Amino acid sequence: MKITLNPDEEVVKMIKEGLAAKDGYCPCRLARTPENKCMCQEFRDQIADPDFEGFCHCMLYYKSKED
Repeated sequence: MKITLNPDEEVVKMIKEGLAAKDGYCPCRLARTPENKCMCQEFRDQIADPDFEGFCHCMLYYKSKED
């Protein structure tokens, strides 16, 4: 398993700016809850799933099954 940033630098820049503006909360979500603090609970759950491969909700991180 490997977690990497989105290879699209513009997406990474936009999401990081959104995170900074929302004090580390996912810019793609309205509620500022602990579950939405980056790295969000949804993606942490996906990381724990050995069968999941793909991007987090906001497209900042990518989980690949292979190293």
